Amino acid sequence: MTLALDLQTLSAKTSSIERAVLEALAYSDIFDYPLRLDELHGYLPVRAEEGELLGALESLNGRVGQKDGFRFLAGREEIVEIRKRREARSQQLLPIALTYGRILGSLPFIRMVALTGSLAVMNLSKNADFDYMLVAAPRRVWTARLFALALNRAANLFGHTLCPNLIVSETALEWSLHDLYSARELCQMIPITGLDVYHRLMEANGWTKEFLPNANRSLPLQSAAGFGGRQSMAAQSPSPVWRLLRRSLRLFFAMTEWVLRGKLGDWLEAWEMTRKIARFSKQAGFGEETVFTDEVCQGNFHHHRKRTREAFEQKLNVVARRALPDEAISSSKGKIDSLPMVARDDGRIS
Repeated sequence: MTLALDLQTLSAKTSSIERAVLEALAYSDIFDYPLRLDELHGYLPVRAEEGELLGALESLNGRVGQKDGFRFLAGREEIVEIRKRREARSQQLLPIALTYGRILGSLPFIRMVALTGSLAVMNLSKNADFDYMLVAAPRRVWTARLFALALNRAANLFGHTLCPNLIVSETALEWSLHDLYSARELCQMIPITGLDVYHRLMEANGWTKEFLPNANRSLPLQSAAGFGGRQSMAAQSPSPVWRLLRRSLRLFFAMTEWVLRGKLGDWLEAWEMTRKIARFSKQAGFGEETVFTDEVCQGNFHHHRKRTREAFEQKLNVVARRALPDEAISSSKGKIDSLPMVARDDGRIS
């Protein structure tokens, strides 16, 4: 059974754009995340003009709700207040996450830093971590990770947790899994440092247009609650104190990188990679969400992709059932109840 199968049962009464609206809202509903009009347009899985989207929303009156500028599946009005609360929390913590991101970007062998996860879409709960994707210099993925974890230990002293969940080499920018989950992660991440590498990353993953053809990848899909676009977030002017500290850190880390470019760095990379891969393979094994090689370190030990996919399938079933007559519903034989879904307060699935 494919994810699109259940919405296809609505094809007799629902246009392709209307089905796309329901699909985009269903995915976001998993995370208690209603969408503004521009966000909904960016998340549509089919190409559409804004006028076509407005027409589809008018036709879906009764199946799509609206409140305070947000759109959501009918009957889910309560998630508007959830998003507002999380946005307020995100506004407080985003500058802190950006500061940590800039420090990460100055560490040896780290060529790009992007903010990912719930904070990238301004949907952070009070106990969530700061998630980052890092791009490292070739043959230095595990050394870069070592420096990033050292910074995380320092951040822990201030009550913050940095999670570099994905670290890839500059020579491995294309993501191996081409699906909606990956497309959303890529298109909604916020680059902080290394914008040239970020642009190469997006060029290498042009397949995202197949899943999100309306996404403008020079701007975030989300409006980021007044923080402006991706470029403005990445280029916010730091304070004079921070500029002085950054120059000092860059000098120190540049010297450290120079020392580790040769055989000493090769030894450190091999040692760190060997011991960590051995440890992680025992801890979680290898799979589509746990990839550990000389070019990729991806440690999604909680299998968010799989859980999101299952929750999305369940939500699509719910949307289809609400629009079908009772005799059609009886043929589903309990598919909806077969996939448990629990949304945690941080917007992830548990």
